[in-house]
Amino acid sequence: MVGPWRDWMDRIQSKGYARRQSMVLVNGLCEQPESWFRNVGFWRRYFDVSMPSLLCYDGAALQGRIEADKPITVDYLVDELKEYLDRFVQSPPYHLVAASLGGKVVVELAARHPEIIGRVVLLCPSGLGDSEHLPIVDGVRRSDLSTIISSAFFDARRIDPKLEVFYQRQFADRRWRSGLLRTIRGTMGHSVRERLAQVKAPTLIISGREDKIVCAREAASASKLLPQGHYLCLSRCGHAPQMEKPGFINRLVVHFLASPQPGTQLPLTPTSFARPSSLL
Repeated sequence: MVGPWRDWMDRIQSKGYARRQSMVLVNGLCEQPESWFRNVGFWRRYFDVSMPSLLCYDGAALQGRIEADKPITVDYLVDELKEYLDRFVQSPPYHLVAASLGGKVVVELAARHPEIIGRVVLLCPSGLGDSEHLPIVDGVRRSDLSTIISSAFFDARRIDPKLEVFYQRQFADRRWRSGLLRTIRGTMGHSVRERLAQVKAPTLIISGREDKIVCAREAASASKLLPQGHYLCLSRCGHAPQMEKPGFINRLVVHFLASPQPGTQLPLTPTSFARPSSLL
């Protein structure tokens, strides 16, 4: 292996017993393990991966706020993430990879605490425009999984059957549904577009061209507000590129976080993304 790929591998591989760079995954409305089940195994080859469970809808922390009649807001989630990093990761600068609602949380954190941020990847991040379209709300209220699948995926065949069974079981849990709906109610009006100029870290926004929840045009426009912003739109992809195109996303994220000059060699299409056999 020679040339750019040698530099690429040298950057991400630990020297001796050195700690690997930190990658922190921040999910959207889909809970943490369900968001990244097609990605985390690959990323753990190269990074020290953390997955804080900020949104565990039937968990004690979130249910405690509901019982105390406190809202589940983006500010609350940012504070929870910062505390998690300070107490349990403790190895800045952090590379942050976020999906959907998690994008709002990560943008706010990066704007408030630029000194602890390495690089950022935002997968179909919400909060970049003036309004949000959330067909998931009606789907949850009616326990209609098909509505949620059709709103999140370009190709419904990409959903894992076990994931479908999991959500069918969760919909039957009143506490879980109430936690999800309260989270949507407390976070959906929060826009981070005005905060993008304060995100100093190299940041990649990835959109799905067929995303029915986040407008790809708004995401493209928002990326220009980032001081070190990069943008990529994937065709035949909905709101969950990490699930619909996992092989491509897995390698693209590692490439962006590890490249000496992030974004300068981004592929135009998944098929044009060259990868050495050692990464297969």
